[in-house]
Amino acid sequence: MAEPNVLVERNGRVGVVLMNRPKQLNALSAELMESVVSSLGELDADPGIRAIVLGGSERAFAAGADIAELSAATPVTLYENRRLERWESIRAVRTPIVAAVSGFCLGGGCELAMLCDLIVASEDAKFGQPEINLGVLPGAGGTQRLTRAVGKAIAMDMILTGRMLSAREALAHGLVARVVAREAWLDEAKRAAAEIAEKGPVAVRLAKEAIDQAFETPLAAGVELERRSFFLARASDDAEEGLKAFLEKRKPDFTGR
Repeated sequence: MAEPNVLVERNGRVGVVLMNRPKQLNALSAELMESVVSSLGELDADPGIRAIVLGGSERAFAAGADIAELSAATPVTLYENRRLERWESIRAVRTPIVAAVSGFCLGGGCELAMLCDLIVASEDAKFGQPEINLGVLPGAGGTQRLTRAVGKAIAMDMILTGRMLSAREALAHGLVARVVAREAWLDEAKRAAAEIAEKGPVAVRLAKEAIDQAFETPLAAGVELERRSFFLARASDDAEEGLKAFLEKRKPDFTGR
């Protein structure tokens, strides 16, 4: 029997999705991406899951697109199969997603990591958008999200020359949130997800939405959204429990209501 192209597990309130095409360094075939999107959607729909980890292997988070598939595609088939649009459904996942990155995180892999809410990187991780070497350019948000993450100058350098960033460079430029020892890449991502999963789910999801909107709206509109989100969070049972627990000097028991 063939190995599944994604491995899914549930560790308490944390769901884990690991891409599993090791020989291809997790090259993002259409089948693999469908499995990733489907698995994330299923975990998002599970009320018992409050944070998700998305990772690959120690050698590669994902080394890019499946070049054989891309070579066989035509502009019309790329347009008709709506594959890139389906990637965007990951942004609709309300549960926070932590990308666990080790090894190569290139091309579509880098774009996939940037679709997550924060990136935990191994010290040997390499980030890049090398599509220019193939005569094309990023097509799943790379020119937009990378520029927002690292700024115009670094994005231009990476995308126009194919330069890769080390994990430390990625941290310095704001692309990743944490850099950890090589052997701790997955454990630290799970630990970060577990920290998120302990918080009130209502406030976490509202905060995630508000932060995402910081890149989409003018400041005044973003602050108004934040204010309304704060009022909504305050109306939740979780807020009542959190405030009461603080005053009683105990750990809160959040229910997500």
